[in-house]
Amino acid sequence: MITRKRLAAGVCALVAALTAGFAFPAGAAAGEPTGQDAPKVDLVLDVSGSMRARDIDGQSRMAAAKQAFNEVLDATPEEVELGIRTLGANYPGDDRKTGCKDTAQLYPVGPLDRTEAKTAVATLSPTGWTPIGPALLKAADDLDGGDGSKRIVLISDGEDTCAPLDPCEVAREIAAKGIGLTIDTLGLVPTAELSRQLSCIAEATGGTYTSVEHQDELTDRVNQLVDRAADPVVTPVPVEGAAECAEAPALKSGLFTDREEFGQQRWYRVDVLPGQELRASVSVAADRAVNPGYGVLLRAVTTHGREIVRGEAAGNGRTDVISTGLRYPEPERDDADGDKPAAETVCLAVTHSFSPTSGVKSTPGLPLELTVDVVDGPSQAGDVASFGLGRGWWLLGALILTGFLAGLVRGWLSRWRVAVWRTN
Repeated sequence: MITRKRLAAGVCALVAALTAGFAFPAGAAAGEPTGQDAPKVDLVLDVSGSMRARDIDGQSRMAAAKQAFNEVLDATPEEVELGIRTLGANYPGDDRKTGCKDTAQLYPVGPLDRTEAKTAVATLSPTGWTPIGPALLKAADDLDGGDGSKRIVLISDGEDTCAPLDPCEVAREIAAKGIGLTIDTLGLVPTAELSRQLSCIAEATGGTYTSVEHQDELTDRVNQLVDRAADPVVTPVPVEGAAECAEAPALKSGLFTDREEFGQQRWYRVDVLPGQELRASVSVAADRAVNPGYGVLLRAVTTHGREIVRGEAAGNGRTDVISTGLRYPEPERDDADGDKPAAETVCLAVTHSFSPTSGVKSTPGLPLELTVDVVDGPSQAGDVASFGLGRGWWLLGALILTGFLAGLVRGWLSRWRVAVWRTN
C-alpha cells in the first residue's frame, strides 16, 4: 500500500511539472511589447434601480461603488487613460425599448482629471434598466484606436434585462474583431445566474470574473485591473497556416494568430538547431455557440511524417478557450564533415474538435493563438517524446517495471514473514 501511494504521488508530481512547463513556456519572445500608445481602461458601472439595495457593509451598493471609484481614481497610474461609462443611469420609466438604450459616457477615455471624474461619479443615482450588452458595444467604441492595451471593467449587480441581445454573444463578437480588448467583470452580491453570465462575458475575451460582497474587495480588485492595464502589451502577428507541412509558413519565436475552420487542420514549420529546445503552445477560442464536448491537439511531426511529441486538452462546455502545449529538445550531434550541423525542420499541426450548434455560421474559422519559442536546450538533451511527453511508452514501461519489482519485493517479504512465523 505504501509503495502504491508513493508511486502515485511521484506520477502526480511528474504530471504537475510537465503541465507547468506547458502552461508557462519560459522566455517566449512572443511579438514585441508595444509602448507607443497609452493603455486605456473603461470602467462600466451598473446604475440600475437594484443598486439601491443596502447589503454591502451596511450601505447601499451604489454608495460602495462610489467610494471604491473615488479610491481607484486616486490610485490610477499617470500613464493610464481612464474613462467611465454607465448603464441604467438616466431612464427611470417602464418602456423597455428606451431603457435598453440607456448607456452613456460619464467621463471620456483620456488623460485623467481626478477632480472632474470624482465630481461626475458623485452625481450618480440608481435609476433604470440593466442593458449590459449595449453598454459593452459602446464601451468597445470608447476604446477604439491605438495599439496599447485596452480593458473594460464591468461592475454589475444584476443580469442583463435587454435580451435577445445576449451580452455573452456581444463579448464574443468583440473578441472576434481581434482588437486586443479584454473584459473583466465584477458581480456585486451576485446570484448564480449573474455569476454565470459575468463569467461567460469575461472568458470570451480572456478576462476574469470576481464575486464581490464588501467595499474594500471592490476597491482592491478594480485597482488591480487598472494597474494591469499599464503592463507591457504583446501584439500577435497574423499568419496563415497551410493544409500540409510542405506548404506551411516558417515561423520564428513569437506570438501568432490565425483562424481555423471546423474540421480543419493547420500546419506551421519551425527550424530547430541541435542543442536547442522547441516550446510551443496553442489556444483556440469559441467565438460563437458550439456544442459541448471538444478538444484541441498540437502535434510536432518530422518532415517525413513521424510524430515526435504531442499535447492535447479537452473541454466540456464550461469555458470558451482551450489550450495545450509541448516541448521538444533537439539533441546535440556532430556532423561527419566537421561542418555546422543543419537545423531540423519540425512541423506543428493544430487540430480542434469544436462543432457549431444548429444555425451557426462555420466561417470564418475559430480564432487560434500560437506561441513558438526556440531556446537553448538543456545539456544532454534527449528525445523528450521518448520519455513521456509524446506517446508515453517509456514512462509506461518504467511504471510497469516499478510495479513488477514492488510486487516481487512485497511477495518476498510476505514469504519471509510466514517462514519466521512457522519457525517460532
